[in-house]
Amino acid sequence: MNPQSTLPPTPAALPPKTGDPGAPGGRERKGPRSEARLFAGLGHIALAVWAVIVIVPILWTFLAAFKNTTEIFSSPWTLPAELRWENFGRAWTKAHVGRYFLNSVIVVGCSTFGTMLLGSMAAYVLARYKFWGNRAIYYLFVSGLAFPVFLALVPLFFVVKNLGLLDTHTGVVLVYIAYSLPFTIFFLAAFFKTLPSSVAEAGLIDGCGHTRLFFQVMMPMAKPGLISVAIFNIIGQWAQYQLPLVLLSNAKDKWVLTQGIADISVNAGYEADWSGLFAALTIAILPMIIVYAIFQRQIQAGLTSGAVK
Repeated sequence: MNPQSTLPPTPAALPPKTGDPGAPGGRERKGPRSEARLFAGLGHIALAVWAVIVIVPILWTFLAAFKNTTEIFSSPWTLPAELRWENFGRAWTKAHVGRYFLNSVIVVGCSTFGTMLLGSMAAYVLARYKFWGNRAIYYLFVSGLAFPVFLALVPLFFVVKNLGLLDTHTGVVLVYIAYSLPFTIFFLAAFFKTLPSSVAEAGLIDGCGHTRLFFQVMMPMAKPGLISVAIFNIIGQWAQYQLPLVLLSNAKDKWVLTQGIADISVNAGYEADWSGLFAALTIAILPMIIVYAIFQRQIQAGLTSGAVK
């Protein structure tokens, strides 16, 4: 027997595999990694387009806040010839933006505190305690997410009026709390479910009551989720316009910042103080950007922690 006949065929002598690019009619197969890279690239492109759509108007507003009316219309895309800080002073005093800003801080601060206090307690009970009607109450709260605000404006106006809270900050705060509770409970209930039960059991064994267990043990553990929801509530309530427009229509000294800016924009058509308008917009936008920039890591930590059980 010839010893060379028992040797395996060389790679060059092997027949081409089906689907090999070198085989006749063969096609190169795309693996899951190439598809993942394709979707990642498309996602990055979409995010870049979205970032441009959001950032460019904000930057243009900031630049226009330092220009005069002539520059805004003659050279809208150029840098201001000089930094006109008097635009902010005029908006703060003449247009009463300072008073509206203070009103917004009071209303949003009180409503966020009430929302987080009531929402966290309700979410904790619904997430950690089993009782009859638990799911029904939870779904009743969550259903509020699908209820548009403008559908309830007319009945809400008469309810607040009958309570004697029309044209008061108290009425606006209570309405803000009511509309913010569904999202707060929905988010925090899922977050409280991820907390370990062993810690709560150890606290009860050590003599903690349910109230002390919640405030001294469970709330510190839920800090990332609480910060995330609080920031979302602050941003949403800060930008609210429909509700204060209906509830504070006859009390101009109690208007919030969105109402004041809308009033400036209406008057700008007659007085042509566009630089003051953009300065007021900058004053309204900057606090929310600063808040989000400071707490962005806590927000991301809260979102990711609540997603993993």
